[in-house]
Amino acid sequence: MSSPRITLEQWRAFHAVVEYGGYAQAAEALSKSQSTLSYAVQKLEHLLGVKVLAVEGRKARLTEAGEVLLRRSKQLVDSAAQVEKVARNLAQGIEPVIPVAIEVIFPYEDLLCLLATFSERFPQTRVELVESVLSGGHDLLLEGAVDLLVSSLVPPGFVGEPLLTVEFCCVTNPSHPLHQLGREVTLEDLKQHRQIVTRDSGAQRRFSAPWLEAEQRWTVSNLSTSIKALAAGLGFAWVPRRHIEAELAQGTLKPLPLRDGARRSAQLYLVYRDRDSAGPATRCMVELLLEHGRKEDAALAANTSHTE
Repeated sequence: MSSPRITLEQWRAFHAVVEYGGYAQAAEALSKSQSTLSYAVQKLEHLLGVKVLAVEGRKARLTEAGEVLLRRSKQLVDSAAQVEKVARNLAQGIEPVIPVAIEVIFPYEDLLCLLATFSERFPQTRVELVESVLSGGHDLLLEGAVDLLVSSLVPPGFVGEPLLTVEFCCVTNPSHPLHQLGREVTLEDLKQHRQIVTRDSGAQRRFSAPWLEAEQRWTVSNLSTSIKALAAGLGFAWVPRRHIEAELAQGTLKPLPLRDGARRSAQLYLVYRDRDSAGPATRCMVELLLEHGRKEDAALAANTSHTE
């Protein structure tokens, strides 16, 4: 196999010109001379034998070949950066920070207890937690912004390890008209009333929960806002049961007597961005999550068996 003739620095120069729209703009942003960037890209084109950029005034646009090479070379540069990250983690022993995205349906009180346990074991490691909805965590993982993802959907190209099952129930305030029907509630009944939906936090908002979406609905960005709206009698929604235990006990929320679909569940998965680069703190976080998941699923199975 022949050795690569293009250096990572030349690829980075090419990427910078594309990102900033021209040589002058890239040079200013990177505090480098324009001639340095121009030489790097010209050398790259000479070695490749193809033009990757076409200059039009102060702007540079990708050629057809440049578009292909941009995609492939970004993978190369990202891989090189990841190798360096692995080396840094190995040299340091313990990660200074762990960025994690966890879908909001994860039981948050349990999550805080889990993080407290983690902090006792790794007090010098910061945790950067992002609470995501559906594809929001996908985007962060694909961008390299988080090292761990807990999500009900596994991004393409990654492997998810089953973590825990989240039980949902359809609820609203006891005074809501759906509770006044005096019979089982059908999906057709639900369609006549307002549903409270939590918005996908991904940039393209390309996913929704695989359940009924009524024509009348309010969309909110936050699960806690949804629960407050439900308690105020402003609509109905399927909500993780663990998140509304207090409201159910206080009577501000009450499960609807649905004919079909009264009990629903979602599987949460644990996804590494790069398992090989995980240091001891990340591995500890993973083990705590998996241990919690095993306990949750055992408790859910016991509760289901008891109620059947």
